[in-house]
Amino acid sequence: MHKRMLIQAATALVALQFLAVPAFAAGSGGDTNTTTQCKKGMVWDKQKKKCVAPQEGMLDDDSIYYAGHDLAMAGRYDEAIAVLSLAANKQDPRILNYLGYSHRHSGRVTVGLGYYEEALRIDPNYTLVREYLGEAHLQIGDLAGAQQQLMEIEKRTGKGSREYGMLAEQIDHFMRS
Repeated sequence: MHKRMLIQAATALVALQFLAVPAFAAGSGGDTNTTTQCKKGMVWDKQKKKCVAPQEGMLDDDSIYYAGHDLAMAGRYDEAIAVLSLAANKQDPRILNYLGYSHRHSGRVTVGLGYYEEALRIDPNYTLVREYLGEAHLQIGDLAGAQQQLMEIEKRTGKGSREYGMLAEQIDHFMRS
């Protein structure tokens, strides 16, 4: 699964070079009708109707979360970290989760682990964090740590959740490698 995700991500990044892809819209909450093409490191300011450099206090935390999420999912980890770091609420588990995700995917697994642990301290039932934390444990070769997170997800959502399935697949792949 991990290889398939990497191939899909690489394919998407190659495709992005040929498409006009919006970075994100400040204050849009995911409303793609208000997005525009912004250069690297810039964000769309709905009020000014132009791309601007992100600054602390210019976006609400929901907009920061959505922007950071979108940047992280696009593989733009350093930009995601820069945007997520602007959040007023430094204890928002969603923000901490994607800070962890972005650091982990940038090769700073230990830093990512710290963000995941902090997010779980605040919200132990946040199963997406548990999935990503399990993946981080696999990255450092800690199968037992990943299995522990899988058990925690199962306790909270059962075996039918997306998070359970994704982590179970990653563990299975790890064990076959």
